[in-house]
Amino acid sequence: MTTLTVAGVLLGGALAGCGGASPAPPPSPSAPATASASPAAKKPPTMAPGPAGRTPVFSRRAAGGGGAEKVVALTFDADMTADQGPRAKAGERFDNPELIALLRRLKVPSTVFMTGRWAEEYPAQAKGIGADGLFEVANHSYSHYAFTADCYGLPVVGKDAMARDVERAFSAFRQAGVRNVVPYFRFPGGCYDDAALRALTPANVTAVQWDVVSGDAFATDAGAVAEQVLDGVRPGSLVVMHCTRSAAPVTGEAIGRIVPELRKRGYRFVKVSELMEG
Repeated sequence: MTTLTVAGVLLGGALAGCGGASPAPPPSPSAPATASASPAAKKPPTMAPGPAGRTPVFSRRAAGGGGAEKVVALTFDADMTADQGPRAKAGERFDNPELIALLRRLKVPSTVFMTGRWAEEYPAQAKGIGADGLFEVANHSYSHYAFTADCYGLPVVGKDAMARDVERAFSAFRQAGVRNVVPYFRFPGGCYDDAALRALTPANVTAVQWDVVSGDAFATDAGAVAEQVLDGVRPGSLVVMHCTRSAAPVTGEAIGRIVPELRKRGYRFVKVSELMEG
């Protein structure tokens, strides 16, 4: 089974019940926030556009050059779809502050792929994550709706609305006061095609996938999640995990096993921006 298929199976169950897409506002005339608010901040690396300006896709550090260095990027999707507000009001938690606190205690640099809807629901947490130099915040769309048809039951964003959906998420980050925002985008469900890569060209982002699926979505066995990550990581790997208590309740426990073991094996944790520099 391919990484894409596994990711969709893991994510699809919680997302299949999403309703119709909310209309996105027209794109902001200004470019998306792409870095820390500090003018002296180092500009995060991006990949050159693909053929005909298509959005480039990054999934791990290439084997050549610094690819043999024992570095690994842990990434966490902060998922919340545009229509899940009532569930949040009813008490369902789409955040995981304990996981963020654990990453801080363990001093693990990480990239959080955040939906705009999540930033709106948890603005203080979004701002706090972005204000911490240990983290960087990347774009996971506003609505967490699919960018291709037949993406595990997700409602689909129209091609003409895709770039606006991405910009709407960047706008939500700005409104929440989020800093350390990088110009990276992760497709909901990991689903994309050539048409989606073309449609996102105006957003000026690098799409970021992964080469290691943690299996933490809907998992109840932290040991199995940890084992899957530890078995899959190679120098230059990029791991996909989740920062959502209701959908990934054992992620923190798994991290408590993964981090010390990988450090014992000589790995260093980096954010996606550093991994991409390789």
